[in-house]
Amino acid sequence: MPAMGSKKRKLAQVAAEVTDGTPATGKDAQKAFFKNASNWNLEQDYESRPRKGKKKEPKESNKLPIKTADGRLEILDSLDAEGDDVSVESDTEWLEGREDDVEWEPEEDEEEKAPAIPESQQIIEAQEEMAKLAMALNENPEENSASLKALAKFGESEITAIQMLALMTQMAVYKDIIPGYRIRPLTEEEQKEKISKDVRQLRQFEQSLVSGYQHYVKELNRIARLGIKARPGTQSISNVAYTCACTLITAVPHFNFRSELLKILVWKLSRRRIDDDASKCLQALETLFRQDDEGRPTMEAVSLLTKMMRSREYQVDQAVLNLFLGLRLLSEFRGTASKDRVDKEGEDGGAGEDGGQPPHKMKKNKREFRTKRERKMLKEQKSIAKEMTQADALVSHEERERMQSETLKMVFACYFRILKLREPHLMGAVLEGLAKYARLINQDFFGDLLEALKDLIRHSIQDANAEGTDENGEEVVENGDNNDDEDDGVEPSRNLTREALLCTVTAHTLLAGQDAHNSRNALHLDLSYFTTHLYRSLLDLSTNPDLELTKPPSSTHAAGRYLRINVQTTTVLLLRSLTAILLPPWNIRSVPPLRLAAFTKQLMTSSLQLPEKSCQGTLALLGDVAHTHGRKIRSLWNTEERKGDGRYNPVSDSVEGSNPFATTVWEGELLRKHYSPKVREGHQLLVKGMNSK
Repeated sequence: MPAMGSKKRKLAQVAAEVTDGTPATGKDAQKAFFKNASNWNLEQDYESRPRKGKKKEPKESNKLPIKTADGRLEILDSLDAEGDDVSVESDTEWLEGREDDVEWEPEEDEEEKAPAIPESQQIIEAQEEMAKLAMALNENPEENSASLKALAKFGESEITAIQMLALMTQMAVYKDIIPGYRIRPLTEEEQKEKISKDVRQLRQFEQSLVSGYQHYVKELNRIARLGIKARPGTQSISNVAYTCACTLITAVPHFNFRSELLKILVWKLSRRRIDDDASKCLQALETLFRQDDEGRPTMEAVSLLTKMMRSREYQVDQAVLNLFLGLRLLSEFRGTASKDRVDKEGEDGGAGEDGGQPPHKMKKNKREFRTKRERKMLKEQKSIAKEMTQADALVSHEERERMQSETLKMVFACYFRILKLREPHLMGAVLEGLAKYARLINQDFFGDLLEALKDLIRHSIQDANAEGTDENGEEVVENGDNNDDEDDGVEPSRNLTREALLCTVTAHTLLAGQDAHNSRNALHLDLSYFTTHLYRSLLDLSTNPDLELTKPPSSTHAAGRYLRINVQTTTVLLLRSLTAILLPPWNIRSVPPLRLAAFTKQLMTSSLQLPEKSCQGTLALLGDVAHTHGRKIRSLWNTEERKGDGRYNPVSDSVEGSNPFATTVWEGELLRKHYSPKVREGHQLLVKGMNSK
């Protein structure tokens, strides 16, 4: 009871303070309370109160006590019991206003203090999630096409390992779900026509697939151009991007956005230095050229490569240029071309409906009569066959030859520009390519090409005399400021001897396998310059210790295994050149005896210095010459049949001026006692073939 009495006194004081605003004693406060009670308008106050609703009632029971202006604590429940609604209502509103602040602050603290997941745990969770998405896509890609966006979302992570996993996962998924045809955009008529539910679902999947694949290819291009370098023994995200691009261009070259993938590879190959990523790009393009049955991907790749080299002013590695030697048109194309035009073999101006003459060239009496119904049926059959060909992604023979001819024109244009500019580090690759493509070169371009080859030999001799060469005939190149800042590779040395032999091989290959030898006089083709240069260089070649070696331009070349196209050693090139001069395939009986005798004597002298295998090849070649032209050169082995007068000059400036019939082949006596049994056997076969004629 005393506690209740003190509580009433406190409430009376609070009421007095509310009404009068001044502190009062116990009796005065009670009188003032009853006096002012008649003036209260309780109904109006209740009406003007804001409606709090029933949701606020549970919160009122949890309110804390409040402190009044004079420092005393008041409990809200007791106020409600006594009916003091004025102060209760105002305090409740104040607490409710504070309640929002109190409730919000702990949430912010919870977000800030949320436990951070370790990076390794995030990688494991992302890996598991991506594996689930990939499995769902592989099982039923049409119903789970939304998972493509979910996989792409992982690529936006801030953790590099998750980004790399996302790129590799998307690559594997697209490689599996991409169809065997190219998806084309729908026309307006196709969008308006009524289709079944299955067709609609298939179209939606195709559109989502193309959209997601486009975004993925753009992301690969962006990451690859960042050029992030990896730590030793690890991979960077740029390395992963190049790996994905190379895999896709070889796995699905028929699908959309092939040009964008090729641009990623070509951009990497535009540097002078070939690293591991560039080696991957070389291997991918080589595989593409070898496996391309259609011809269009090859044409696009060659077009991008030639444009890139022209924009870079041909400051690229020769391994990039050697990619052209892997084209399928080397064995499939049957026409001839130059940098301007292409002449097809057996070109008759097209064919008609039956595979014969075109309709405008057919005579009226030879046309087959067809009724209107038959013509309509034939037209429908052609339309159906065309659609089936497009559906099967097949290309007609004529279309493939057209694309191959365009590819050949671009390759020749690139080769001829480099020949004109005489880029030292690309001369070997260009001459190797011209020697392989010589049978495909148009006859009208022979004269210009031969003059370019002659100029190349002249300038190589001048450069060798001006700058100096080493004992192996390789030009000494110092590392100066010729390289770009980003390309810190070693400048490859220039092998002038190999270039001269390639020029000779190319010049003679132009006449082999074609009808050019029948029009030599009309075209004014003179190959005596190449013959004389080869004759004068035989003695120097015989003292070359690296005659049987094939080494890349630099021993630290990252793409050395892609230079395997140039596996022909100097000895092989020499024997090819000698075979073209002494045993020409177009007219083997037309070689003059003076040339045969001069080369035979010079080769016998050179055999004394040549390595074992080179000596065997030279004696085998001389055996073929003796078998074919034995009567013309028999006097060299018999002193009594000597026909020449004067003196023999082995270092003459011309083949005819050496006077070979004024000497004998005395080197045979030394070769008969050679340390190698195979060389001795080769010499015995040579003498036997000479005596049999």
